[in-house]
Amino acid sequence: MESNEWKEYRFSELVEIIGGGTPKTNVEKYWNGDIPWLSVKDFNSDNRKIYYTEKTITKEGLKNSSTNLLEEGDLIISARGTVGALAQLGRPMAFNQSCYGLKAKKITSNDFIYYLLKYKIREIKQNIHGSVFDTITRNTFDVLTAKIPNIKEQKAIANILSTLDEKIETNNQINEKLEEMAQALFKHWFVDFEFPNENGEPYKSSGGEMVESELGMIPKGWEVGKLGELVEISNKSIKPQEYPEKFFEHYSIPAFDNGRTPEIQKGEEIKSSKYVINNHMVLVSKLNPSTKRIWKPITQTNNAICSTEFIVYMAKKENILSYVFEFLNNEKFQGILTANATGSTGSRQRVKPKETLNYKVVLPPLKLMRQFSKIIEPMHLKIGSNMIENQKLKGLRDILLPKLMSGEIRVPLDDEVLSEQN
Repeated sequence: MESNEWKEYRFSELVEIIGGGTPKTNVEKYWNGDIPWLSVKDFNSDNRKIYYTEKTITKEGLKNSSTNLLEEGDLIISARGTVGALAQLGRPMAFNQSCYGLKAKKITSNDFIYYLLKYKIREIKQNIHGSVFDTITRNTFDVLTAKIPNIKEQKAIANILSTLDEKIETNNQINEKLEEMAQALFKHWFVDFEFPNENGEPYKSSGGEMVESELGMIPKGWEVGKLGELVEISNKSIKPQEYPEKFFEHYSIPAFDNGRTPEIQKGEEIKSSKYVINNHMVLVSKLNPSTKRIWKPITQTNNAICSTEFIVYMAKKENILSYVFEFLNNEKFQGILTANATGSTGSRQRVKPKETLNYKVVLPPLKLMRQFSKIIEPMHLKIGSNMIENQKLKGLRDILLPKLMSGEIRVPLDDEVLSEQN
């Protein structure tokens, strides 16, 4: 029978550490192959596993560079720049020199090491080096230690946490498909003009009449107007610091980037003014619009607020909010936002909210916008309920993680349960 004692190890005793690299970028035959090549920008803080990368390399690129191929299930940790971002590979991948690949040795498993690293991430960041850039070195893994249980208890711990993460990931995948479907229908109806005519047939391809407009050919009966005819902007604000003990549901830019999960914060923690929001609004980031950030809040409290880096849009007519969201979410509108951003550098470009209301847009008949919204609204509600469930699952995972990894909560194992019953 295995010992229940937890033993201390250096991280370098628990994992094999593998370096990455980059094939020469000026050699075309090294790139755009079948091997995913991972860099920090491919990490997704909302998902444990990575399945796709922005760039791929060829077998020749792999062979003629210092990169290495990791197997499905292996771990990857960012070592420079954004230090300590962590993921598990959903398929074999190569990776660049800003990361380390980690492969569990026999006394442990990749799944357990993933959660152990998440538990130790603050300690890892305290052991980084470098005068200019923070860097994890191989020495970091020699310095860092952890007490771990026997392999059976490790598997039980990893299984509990994995179950929560897998449900979060499943919800994210469902939401992704629903978002794609909603946007595809928007494009079909309002960009390709194939909305159903009075006989339920696609308008344009069934010979529907098109007329000239300043924005190109549009269906007869549609108009060109200003965005301000469709939406208005809410600037209602609050100073949370004036309510130091009150809890606020805070929709910030970092919260959006962290899986669109609003933070629950006390007023005293929030130093600047915020906009007051509710479920009848759409938030669009005015900061760096080339990075699309659009959020349809599903507020859980009456104290929901958002960053003033968001433009808070409200539909001017009833029962068209889902249309408004998909309109603002469409790449055409995002392109207009980006083209109208001002600022000298890419990192601090902004859109002027009031000016957006003057953008020229195509305005379909109100009846059609309502018809579309009625179809799409259940999809948006399902996306919202999945996001709320994910917030609860993440909360539970984040409470359990340190307690399980420190041994504060012990997982009963099958043989222990049996011995207690006898």
